Amino acid sequence: MTEIVRSRIGVNTYLAPQGSLVDSITLESLQDEVNRSFESGEIQLILDLNKVPSISSRVLELLVEWRDQLLSKGGSLTLVNANPVIIEILYITEVDKYIKVLSRDTQDDKTPSDPSRYLNQRLGNLLIQEQFVTTENIDKALQLQAATGKRLGTILIDKGWVSETNFLKVLGKQLGIPYINLRPGLWDSSISTILSRDICQRFMVFPLFKVHKKLILATSDPQDLHAFDEIRKQTGLAIKPVLAKNEEIARQFKESIDSDINISEYLTDLEEDFEVMDSTLPNDYAAIDEISSGSPVINLINALIQRAIRDGASDIHLEPSRTKCRVRFRLDGILYEVMNPAADLHPALVSRLKVMANLDIAERRLPQDGRIQVTTQGRAVDLRLSTLPGIFGEKIVLRVLDKNRSLLDIDKLSMTQQNQSTFIKLLKRSHGLILVTGPTGSGKTTTLYAALNYLNSIEKSIVTIEDPVEYQVDIINQNQVKEMIGLSFAKILKHVLRQDPDIIMVGEIREKETAEIAVQAALTGHLVLSTLHTNESTGAVARLIEMGIEPYLLSSALIGVIAQRLIRTVCPECKTTYVASPEEIERFHWQQEGVVRLSKGRGCPLCYDSGYKGRIACHEILTVNPKLQRLIVKNPTQDDLNEFVKETGMKTLYDDGIVRALAGKTTLEEVTRVVSYE
Repeated sequence: MTEIVRSRIGVNTYLAPQGSLVDSITLESLQDEVNRSFESGEIQLILDLNKVPSISSRVLELLVEWRDQLLSKGGSLTLVNANPVIIEILYITEVDKYIKVLSRDTQDDKTPSDPSRYLNQRLGNLLIQEQFVTTENIDKALQLQAATGKRLGTILIDKGWVSETNFLKVLGKQLGIPYINLRPGLWDSSISTILSRDICQRFMVFPLFKVHKKLILATSDPQDLHAFDEIRKQTGLAIKPVLAKNEEIARQFKESIDSDINISEYLTDLEEDFEVMDSTLPNDYAAIDEISSGSPVINLINALIQRAIRDGASDIHLEPSRTKCRVRFRLDGILYEVMNPAADLHPALVSRLKVMANLDIAERRLPQDGRIQVTTQGRAVDLRLSTLPGIFGEKIVLRVLDKNRSLLDIDKLSMTQQNQSTFIKLLKRSHGLILVTGPTGSGKTTTLYAALNYLNSIEKSIVTIEDPVEYQVDIINQNQVKEMIGLSFAKILKHVLRQDPDIIMVGEIREKETAEIAVQAALTGHLVLSTLHTNESTGAVARLIEMGIEPYLLSSALIGVIAQRLIRTVCPECKTTYVASPEEIERFHWQQEGVVRLSKGRGCPLCYDSGYKGRIACHEILTVNPKLQRLIVKNPTQDDLNEFVKETGMKTLYDDGIVRALAGKTTLEEVTRVVSYE
């Protein structure tokens, strides 16, 4: 039974579910606890939704029922710490009219505009008042309306005189109907099938929730009475329209179809499905856009991959637990939960992915690695699959390598002008060792590829040693490490030096032998680029000396170290600005700067309500000059190297991050989170 944390403070009983209330097990546990409260005479209930990511129609109905029961006993029901998505659900279903809701943050006022304020005002005049269109636009639209019979809004949107979003917002104010950004979490999958596909597509509507005898319906045309009458007859429910864009309705309708899984169906035909797909699936390509009529498991995997690629996810995690399977996407370095299939479905999903990666589906005791290449949305995307056996089953991680999103241009690395100029000077050197440092996932490989693309020419011999080869580049000779047959970084590097290279890229320096050969290659007239796992640029010097590289050799071979981190950027759709507080002014010594304006995101569907969308890199570049060479020869400690950096005034990662925050590209909180500062 899923845990529901119960606590008593005075006359109030707090119940805190520890999971999604779409999950039947969590909901059943909550019902048991509420019934227990009724039996004990506890009538002042506070439901803490801090750990609840989503809710269902059944929960909404129960909330109203519990509120009525408590009210009849002289009690009350209060909801606290609801996330923005749940707040919006309570608003559009009007459940918040019956139950007191206290959000975890101060939300925008969700009270719908009073239609009486717009009495006898034409829609065109309202659009002009909001400065969304000009009087000239309205006059031309009215002329076209008289000639064609089309609706005013359709004409304005088709002509590009007003965006659909702004039009629907004004229309919603006029009619007193909520406007929403329709996205996953704002609809109940168990209700999405209440209408036939034909009706949803014909009227461009999408069912969101059902609360007792009322159906909350997303539409872009709230005045289509014919559609509402037909839906009312088919469902027997009263219709409450909610405004949403046509594009969003169509997208969520497609996702509801893709994720419509019948567990008994796939359990019955699982073996047959996998055998058929195994015998017909091409070795390298799976055109997932074309496989739409296969088994539910196939459709679900296809939909997950398509959505991850569309949203720009770097990784897909499938993690089993005792009661459910958790699916998460890593977006801009942060994991977001997107789906919770039943636990019984997890083995089938794992087997399907193993079939696609040509792995052994019968081997569940040992980790396996594989590769899947799919074509979707008109482009090829590589997926690196890794399995790891656990106590509840195998965890799957898919690394998404979308070549269309790769940054192979040095101008797109988001370096400051000064850092880019310094980096290019290092690349123009005829020989030496250049290192890129940072933790896993900090964009080191992307920086190396951009450097190789800058250096790439028919006049140069460029060789890479990688594990694995992530992006294929013309002219460059790329080689993949194969440890299973003894083909290590060091062994390939020895042979590469006999291939007359000008430039060598070593994917990563992991041990002493590779480091020694890389240093020797840099000393014998080659430009060597590689990565190293250290937190700052000076750490690369200390790490190589610790590996056993002689300081006098390192001082001659090393010409520069680039340390980097990826920081999330403020979402452009929900970006707002504010004046820095006195505490921030004092902390960062901005007293002479006057009024300092910073940026942050409020949270919106585009950024999964995080306030961030996309990432940029911040850098620090340590160039090796004669003074630093003399210091390296003395076998310096990390403290000695840090003192040298302070004396030279080198801009650190933190300094570079603060510059991005002042420019409104990111936030101070994000810089502090990513770059440790002492």
